[in-house]
Amino acid sequence: MTAYLDYTSPSLQYTFDVNKSTLFKKDNDNLINILGIRQLNTLENTSLLDIFLSANNVIEPHYHQNAAELVYCISGAAIVSILNPFTKQIQNYPITPGQVANVPQAWWHYEVATTDNTHLLAIFNAPTPEVILGSDLLKFTPANIVTHTYCIDEPSWIKTVQPVQPSTYIGPYKNCHKNKKKQTRTEPLTHPFAHQQPEHRF
Repeated sequence: MTAYLDYTSPSLQYTFDVNKSTLFKKDNDNLINILGIRQLNTLENTSLLDIFLSANNVIEPHYHQNAAELVYCISGAAIVSILNPFTKQIQNYPITPGQVANVPQAWWHYEVATTDNTHLLAIFNAPTPEVILGSDLLKFTPANIVTHTYCIDEPSWIKTVQPVQPSTYIGPYKNCHKNKKKQTRTEPLTHPFAHQQPEHRF
């Protein structure tokens, strides 16, 4: 339900510079700007995230509990991946400029930039895009609950999730490769997202 607005009030705003409202910044090539009712008080049931990514950067797995999301590609290219809760499958949607992917409300999803200079606009049917992030679920769910529920060795789980930073938003971390120990591979390295099927193309 939309609150009544007094359109004669001098306090109402009709314009805003989204470049001045950064939600998260990893570096100059990977950042998210936000526009919601807190930034522009005449908004009703709409808000947006202005997303900039370089190749292989990921908007971490998450869901929006209060809104559906329409992802529009302005430049570059990305894969929008959605976990369909009815089929239990990951659905991958590559988008390029002028194309969109729609994420229903509260569906688990993530976006991966496949080229540099990727610019996405995420549009929501809510006055502010609320979010529950995968990193927060991993970090804040008590280890004893996870390990008891899924029959996992607790010290192993704690060690595994120790590097996870709450509210990651854009991964991988800048120092990710420095922190990884060198591993001997017996199989050729494949593209990190090649296993996710089915892939849907326009």
